[in-house]
Amino acid sequence: MSSSPTIRPKTTVKLRAKANCPSHSLANVEIRNLVVPVERGGTNIGPTPTDTALAALIGCTNVIGHKCAKSLDISVGHFDISAVCGLRSAVCEFDRRGVTLAEEIDVPFQRIHLSVETSELVSQPDLDRLAAEVAKFCPLAKLFRQAGTEIIEEWTSSNN
Repeated sequence: MSSSPTIRPKTTVKLRAKANCPSHSLANVEIRNLVVPVERGGTNIGPTPTDTALAALIGCTNVIGHKCAKSLDISVGHFDISAVCGLRSAVCEFDRRGVTLAEEIDVPFQRIHLSVETSELVSQPDLDRLAAEVAKFCPLAKLFRQAGTEIIEEWTSSNN
């Protein structure tokens, strides 16, 4: 009796991005077959690089959150997620001195308030377990935290 070969998933993949930069403030970034304008300069044709970083954190929290929920057998429905820098305002608490070349800044994103709300009723103990798992596995949250950013998370259920 022959045994079938074991298929092992790749543990490391190669990610590629490239950009055509027609001006000092616009980069048309190509990832796979997608072109995303990343812009800084007032024309508002695309997100800024710092906007893109927050969007990446939200997207990663969504994907890893659903994977962790499934592994924990927690039904969450869908998430509504917001990432706000600073606790008391909708304005990002981002230290711009680095991007304006005023001085080098070690931690540009000082604090991010991450709010995750489920569309299904989930107990707070289950939400706490889910948040702990997402913190362990979300590569973007790890990247921010290891850079010195404080991420304050609030996981809630829309029906609580």
